[in-house]
Amino acid sequence: MNDNNALKNYELSKQTIGYVNRKEATQADYDRIGFMSGLEVHQQLLTKKKLFCHCPAGFFQKPDEYDAELIRHMRPTLSELGEYDGTALMEFKTRKEIIYRIANKTACTYDVDDTPPFPIDREALDIAIEISLLSKLKIVGEVHITRKQYLDGSIPTGFQRTAIIGIDGEITLKNNRKINLIQLSIEEDSCREISDVGHRRIYRTDRLGMPLIETVTFPEMRNPEEVKEVCDHIRFLNRSTGKVRTGIGAGREDVNVSCKGGTRVEIKGVAHTKWIPELSHNEAFRQWALLHIRTELQKRSAKETWKMNYTELDVSRYPVSSEIIQKAIARKDKLYAVNLPHFKDLLSYFTQPGHPFYDEFTNRLKVIACIEKPNMTSSEDLHPLLEQNVWDSVAAELNAGDNDAQLIFWGQADDIKTALDVIEERAKMTFDGVPQETRKSFADGTTIFERVLPGADRMYPDTDSVPIPLADEHIETLRKNVPDDLSERYNQMAAWHIPEDTYSYLLSKNYYPLIKRIIEDFNIDPKFVGVFFGHRLKHLHGRCKTIPFDTNRLYDLFAFLHEQQLDKSIAGSILKQLFLYPQMDFDLILNLLEYRKTSEEEITGRIKVLGDAFSPIRKSTDATDKRNCIMGQLRTLCEGNINPTLLAKAICEQIEN
Repeated sequence: MNDNNALKNYELSKQTIGYVNRKEATQADYDRIGFMSGLEVHQQLLTKKKLFCHCPAGFFQKPDEYDAELIRHMRPTLSELGEYDGTALMEFKTRKEIIYRIANKTACTYDVDDTPPFPIDREALDIAIEISLLSKLKIVGEVHITRKQYLDGSIPTGFQRTAIIGIDGEITLKNNRKINLIQLSIEEDSCREISDVGHRRIYRTDRLGMPLIETVTFPEMRNPEEVKEVCDHIRFLNRSTGKVRTGIGAGREDVNVSCKGGTRVEIKGVAHTKWIPELSHNEAFRQWALLHIRTELQKRSAKETWKMNYTELDVSRYPVSSEIIQKAIARKDKLYAVNLPHFKDLLSYFTQPGHPFYDEFTNRLKVIACIEKPNMTSSEDLHPLLEQNVWDSVAAELNAGDNDAQLIFWGQADDIKTALDVIEERAKMTFDGVPQETRKSFADGTTIFERVLPGADRMYPDTDSVPIPLADEHIETLRKNVPDDLSERYNQMAAWHIPEDTYSYLLSKNYYPLIKRIIEDFNIDPKFVGVFFGHRLKHLHGRCKTIPFDTNRLYDLFAFLHEQQLDKSIAGSILKQLFLYPQMDFDLILNLLEYRKTSEEEITGRIKVLGDAFSPIRKSTDATDKRNCIMGQLRTLCEGNINPTLLAKAICEQIEN
């Protein structure tokens, strides 16, 4: 297929599946494809120690700061039922060499599986119980530690210790819609990946073992925006306790998406909730496209009789102008051509924005066969690497039919068999529609294959840990620490007339308790305080990201204004100086601002003088212009001395319309 035909087919297939951009999509579009989504929201807990050892939590090593390297080769183990987990088998195929870079200050022998676990950290357990209560979950009578198998190397033991804390809860959104929660678990965090190239994957162990909670919802979200809203709600709820970590990597989300006729696909480790709408939208339509591809392929062939054929290419027989393929030849890579019977026009079929169906093959070659991209080209590339006459010759060598499509891939000799297996396996999956898998997310809203979706076979009891009974008295004591329900905070901020566009920032930073305390202690207008935090503080945080700032000083600021009987209008100017000089006393900041205590009478007494001088200077008779000019002249003087609204009223009263 030439360039134009591939592009035409890509665009035509978008119309066939009824793809719409997210910003143009309506609820009717999501109902048409049967959009369904659920969440697994992970949040690190703010504890002094890791979950199953005494190493400090929250300390991170620099990229080249480590005391030792440990090398592991993972292999799967049988489950309690004598079966292997599909994800574990997939990871075993990769033949990865896992390297851990260990710093003594952040890891111990438990982290590298040379010591049994210590008893679970009680501080972490209590925080998990409090958040479970806040989520209206039923607390379990006993905590049972289990093992969840991971062979990607992210945990040196090959498994993650985890335990269910609460089940059957619910959250209430701003519109009073309830979303049901399946459970909340506590578990140890994984290593931080440094690189993953070829058959070598490198991790740092500083994050390993840090306490982490996972809140799992039912798949009840009806559109991408609602998925984000629920995720934000859970994150804000966790942060409302003041007992969770914040910052990059402290909170991560797995978004489970399916469509009508599709299956659950997990978008793993979404770092920013703002990515969620685009990711979940594109995943639902990706599955919808795969179902259309399945239907077309089933019209042409049956899975039971379908069989691909392949051959190693003698590159000397073909003129290769592609620099990418020439580099592969220079590396002495093997080049193989694969014929996919009845796949014509399907490889260039739309699946995601900018991604046709053949990307499903190239990404699996990277992950499972460990052949770095670019690793493949196809007869239906949107931007071909080879001329059409080369593809015609390759098709003839493969004895391809008119309704077939071809792939050419390259790699080291040891990876060829795995690569052929991967291509054949993914091609046969096409007959079934949507493979169950975990996918990696990108900021543009697209995803790529990461691994096979894990199943129940990877879970088994932890024989190193005893059950932990939870006494009712202890749970009731912890219940007293639970903050207000998040829906109550929404309602209170609405009653305070705080603008809704500030809610996300205020709740994500957990400023609500501080705002409430300032309002109650100093009897300050709630809307002013909300806007002060939600607009002014947010703006300065955005401009001064690298400057450390203790937000608790804002309570001291309003206490100072109250004690000195200063008008709150000066708070914004003081805030700017606080960001520049975080430790400076407020009296010194006033001197820096050249503030002078001036009575209300003295300020309003200047209105007439300024009014009389206005016309000769500005040569204008416009009353509004006159009032604005006077207000501008007095603005600096009024800060801290008179409410700007009262000053504006006084100007209107003294200046004739």
